[in-house]
Amino acid sequence: MRSIPSVAEMTQTAATLGINLEPEEATLLHQYLVKQLVEIDEFVQMRLDEGAPPVTFAARDPGYRPSAEEDPFNAWVWKCNITGSGQGLLAGKTVSYKDHVSIAGIPVAFGAAPLQHLIANVDATIVTRVLAEGGTIIGKNLMSGLAGGLGSDYSGDFGRPLNPHNTDHFTGGSSSGSAAALAAGEVDISFGGDQGGSIRLPAALSGVVGLKPTFGLVSHFGLSFGSDPCIDYTGPMARTVEDTAAALQATAGYDGLDPRQSRDVPETYDTLSNLDGGVAGLKIGILIEGFQDPIDPEVYQSVLQATEVLASAGAVVTKISVPEHNLARIAQEAMTPEGVLSMYQVGFMGAFARTYYPSSIISAVRQFNRDHGSGAPARTKLRLIAGEYARRNFDGVAYSKGHNVRKGIIAAFDKALSEVDVLIMPTCLHVAPKFEKVTDPMEMAERNLGKRPISSVNTMPYDYTGHPALAVPCGKINGLPVSMQMVGRFFDDALLLRVAYAYQKAVDWDAIIGIGT
Repeated sequence: MRSIPSVAEMTQTAATLGINLEPEEATLLHQYLVKQLVEIDEFVQMRLDEGAPPVTFAARDPGYRPSAEEDPFNAWVWKCNITGSGQGLLAGKTVSYKDHVSIAGIPVAFGAAPLQHLIANVDATIVTRVLAEGGTIIGKNLMSGLAGGLGSDYSGDFGRPLNPHNTDHFTGGSSSGSAAALAAGEVDISFGGDQGGSIRLPAALSGVVGLKPTFGLVSHFGLSFGSDPCIDYTGPMARTVEDTAAALQATAGYDGLDPRQSRDVPETYDTLSNLDGGVAGLKIGILIEGFQDPIDPEVYQSVLQATEVLASAGAVVTKISVPEHNLARIAQEAMTPEGVLSMYQVGFMGAFARTYYPSSIISAVRQFNRDHGSGAPARTKLRLIAGEYARRNFDGVAYSKGHNVRKGIIAAFDKALSEVDVLIMPTCLHVAPKFEKVTDPMEMAERNLGKRPISSVNTMPYDYTGHPALAVPCGKINGLPVSMQMVGRFFDDALLLRVAYAYQKAVDWDAIIGIGT
């Protein structure tokens, strides 16, 4: 146990919780507090089996930090070679993970250099299932989240990933290393994380495919929560639609370890049997609100041209309006500060559910936050401070209202998706911006605070609603990728992939995703 507080220290702590103690009451409570802390300490010290899920394929290469020569795009924080069953949907495929995913025996740094020697003791479900389906895990990809800035704007503790299409431009983030490694052809499949667009934005700006699945379809067990768990996802990214589909089928389904999974989540999920089903007769809705200013006119035209390709393949394309597209983002931004603050306070891997908690990771991150919180990016600091004042000023109403209005916003999208099969819009309103090195701390903070909401106007709504959303490359502007986003009904992820595959087959895909074209 770290320490036993004095009566004065306990009284001060109580005051921060809004509890004022009279001296006599404080003395009485202190006696029982000491007794309770001693009992908790005794429990912590007991040698008990904590029931960690078994680690499969445990004979593992511990890996290494790659050199700059081996990692020209700064996409990797760790390289390894972990082979799975050798057979299955992912046999012969190489797989990597954003560095917030736990792989037993491999470091999990969460983008923070002080945590680079933290070794995970548990496999995330998406790791266990990839190995079972024959995939070979070759490493962890750079992210800039916990310690660094935003992946779409700033370098983190491990530097800035370089966009293989043009290294002077950003990759997007925060699954930035995954996008760079895929675009460079260094890995077949990578799993990212998404709370406001962090799979789809780097996929868009780096010219690869990125899926944010239906909420709960892919288990989040073994991953940290970068934000409120109600808007946190993991999903596959790849250079081709078929690899994305195979990765989803290999990993999707109920696992009993992610408490956010409802029983609506199937045990297994089929994406491949009808992947080549085409789009004839499908109704495609161009979401009017998804083309709002400040959209780049060339992005606007590129996405519309992509819908014409689908129309030529037999889809029926119409325009459709869902005004709640903008309201969803407002509601998420209102509730997120309190959600972020709660996660910061209760634990990096979640709380309140009957599941396994990787205590060594939780403890290390708590200590990191305590010791290094002042070095957090401006956006993180603002959200934590805003979360505290949202609690004080609105007494939980902002957070609860953010949850409560979700039902009506979902209903508006569901109504639109009863009229069309798929909604289409740009994933990002612009191509990858050029990197401009900023050394002034205040200018960096201002950029950190201001840039991402503009980038995520079309991605954030579907973290909030939970509908599946797929980023698909659809062209280039001056050599930089353009991406269209497809949104579908709950658990209709397979249909999105089917539409994307029809598009992929109808165009010169190699030219669209190729580097330097």
